Amino acid sequence: MSVFVEIDHVDRIFDLPNGGTYVALKNIELKIKQGEFVSLIGHSGCGKSTLLNMIAGLDRATKGGIILEGRQITQPGPDRMVVFQNYSLLPWLSVRQNIALAVNRVFKDSPQGERRGIIEHHIELVGLQHAADKRPGELSGGMKQRVAIARALAIRPKLLLLDEPFGALDALTRGGLQEQLMKICEESHVTSVMVTHDVDEALLLSDRIVMLTNGPQSHIGQILEVPIPRPRQRLEVVNHPSYYDLRNQMINFLNQQKRDKKRKAKQTTTANKNAIVSEGLEKVKLDIGFLPLTDCAPLVVAKEMGFFSKHGLEDVNLCREQSWDAIAQGIATGRLDAAPMVAGMPLTMTLGMGNLTPIHTITALVLSRNGNAITLSNELFEQGVRTLKDFKSAIARSKDKVYTLGIVHESSMHNLMLRYWLASGGIDPDRDVNLVVISPEDMVKHLKAGSIDGYCVGEPWNCRAVYEGLGFVIATDLDIWPGNPEKVLGVREDWANQFPQTHIALLKALLEACAYCDDRRNREEIMQLLCQPQYIGVSAEYISPGFLGHYNRGTGAATQVLPKFNQFHYDNSNCPSKGEGLWILTQLARWGITSFPKNWIEVLERVRRVDLFGEASRQLGWPDIEPDRVPFKLFDGVIFNPDDPIGYLNRLEIKRNFQIEEIAIDDSPARKAA
Repeated sequence: MSVFVEIDHVDRIFDLPNGGTYVALKNIELKIKQGEFVSLIGHSGCGKSTLLNMIAGLDRATKGGIILEGRQITQPGPDRMVVFQNYSLLPWLSVRQNIALAVNRVFKDSPQGERRGIIEHHIELVGLQHAADKRPGELSGGMKQRVAIARALAIRPKLLLLDEPFGALDALTRGGLQEQLMKICEESHVTSVMVTHDVDEALLLSDRIVMLTNGPQSHIGQILEVPIPRPRQRLEVVNHPSYYDLRNQMINFLNQQKRDKKRKAKQTTTANKNAIVSEGLEKVKLDIGFLPLTDCAPLVVAKEMGFFSKHGLEDVNLCREQSWDAIAQGIATGRLDAAPMVAGMPLTMTLGMGNLTPIHTITALVLSRNGNAITLSNELFEQGVRTLKDFKSAIARSKDKVYTLGIVHESSMHNLMLRYWLASGGIDPDRDVNLVVISPEDMVKHLKAGSIDGYCVGEPWNCRAVYEGLGFVIATDLDIWPGNPEKVLGVREDWANQFPQTHIALLKALLEACAYCDDRRNREEIMQLLCQPQYIGVSAEYISPGFLGHYNRGTGAATQVLPKFNQFHYDNSNCPSKGEGLWILTQLARWGITSFPKNWIEVLERVRRVDLFGEASRQLGWPDIEPDRVPFKLFDGVIFNPDDPIGYLNRLEIKRNFQIEEIAIDDSPARKAA
């Protein structure tokens, strides 16, 4: 079925009396099919009615737009009709006259008899023949709302908009009207969007339920499909196998948002108490950790090309670290102010991976995408291994040897994608091979010594193995998941709260550095900087293939031009998308590295700070749109739906017995079992 209504990346920003702005809605992206019934739920103040008013044409989007049947909505029109909670009837007119007012206005060119027939039909439709000549003051609340619904439907709108239409009614009246509305919508095939606070009402009436997060910058947190067949009867809905699971998901979402609101209010109060009036940044001397990898380029560029100093960070020390554990420890102890991290590390630090004390860590910036490869030893190449299937056969033939593969950290994309790649070929990464954690710059040394048979790592350590004749690249991450998030900027949450302007300045400097890195005219110059001993300290021959030009897999085949192998800025690379973060959470749970958080929306809202990315981008005058929250797939074709992460996990064939638990992410490391 084709798209009937498209809400296209809508923002709604209100001007405040003090000259500031309030971002009520942020990046709302939704497609509605013809005849569909969609409900909007969320706590008061999340922008549900604001969104409904924009669909009605009573308000305008600040950014983006709303399309109805291929035309942008710019004003109210008879193709949309709104039913408000307060009925909005003229008290001096009867039921028949209130309905006639709308019909005569919209169908003024139709014969009087036809108009009269429309009016009487809709009076009968809502069962008010006996009260057709009564005025609103003589009607009950439920009867008034039936008049409002009849008036709305009588003009035959393409889109029916309902703003808590039954919120002021008693339970019995509300139940009767809900069933009547459901019957009318099914018979007339009208497309409907309803704002409600009632989860049971949403489940009874809806095909999909759109759940909005708290404001400011309210956005879509989750969309639930309601797989209950129509026509529906209330008792059948309640007894449907999916009913209580869907209801629990909605209540869980609302509870997460309630906790989030309290936490943010507490943080704001603390910040206001500690606030001091000062000019400029709170802190200008920073120690930022990094590992010697090609994708440390944005940090090197920000320092060497003056982007740090441009944004007021006058004294930035780049600290070369030995391992990702050293990076995590440096952030946890406060020795480092910030650092590039493997993509899953802010999540695992916040969740307390391996029973470690949780350290609330956030990321507001993806620094790089792609850039990894899986390298296997020349011994395997000589055995005829060229593909994943060949590798599985080699494992099966090897009775006395268990192949050992290196990874850089359990929370890294290297680990997660290597495991995904192996499992897609029927290889259990915990039972059929042995995975060990090794520092990136030590990978080649271990491969040369024969203590490992391959590894997954970032450059230049794959190219170096190929250049020195030690191994071959069997797959790059472009073969597995093009555009995957590789390194992110990590800081402690309390550090970001203590130094908010410094954090934004750091984000702006690195955003500009990422853009500089993706201008390929600058790559030769950047490569020379990376070769310096204080950064990577290797020959240009090791960096050049992936960073500048033709990628050599070491298989004897022709080299490949991979322009997106190291990606730093293009294609909205820098936004820390929550959908990608959710995929990482599913993979961490899949392999038993962490439990899957039942309150995953709350976790992602706290860790992956799209709001701070947006603030830094807007200050630069750059777009701040988060990528669409749509299903995606990796190379094996298994679809990941960000609205059904548990279903996705259950569909994966090779996995551990993963745990689902509600993660307490307040200031206590306590855990609550699901």
